[in-house]
Amino acid sequence: MSGNGQQTIQSLVGEALRESTELAQKEFSLFRTEMMANVRGLVLGLVMFVLAAVFAIGAIILFTGALVDWLATILDSRALAALIVGGVLAAIAVALGLYGRHAMSASSLAPQRTVRSLKRDAEVLSERVTG
Repeated sequence: MSGNGQQTIQSLVGEALRESTELAQKEFSLFRTEMMANVRGLVLGLVMFVLAAVFAIGAIILFTGALVDWLATILDSRALAALIVGGVLAAIAVALGLYGRHAMSASSLAPQRTVRSLKRDAEVLSERVTG
């Protein structure tokens, strides 16, 4: 019984090690796939953001000039009109910058599915060990 029991324990330990290795490989593969998708999405978002900024700058230059000219006719002061328009545009720029920083936070890169899967695997393994 001692020899047979020893062989059974060794085979169980060997099987557990094999399963743990396979599980670790699958988790790493999931992590890599998820991170690549997250980075790809981030790069695409950044490229679109830069392109939008280029077009927006051109439009803002044209609209700003027209708005200053229009406001100057109402206020009879081009300088005052430029200060008002510049102040509004500066407030908008600050708000957009803060929103952009929030949208590109590091938490958006975290591999959420991998973390959940690892937690589930740890629970299953601890149940096997205690059960």
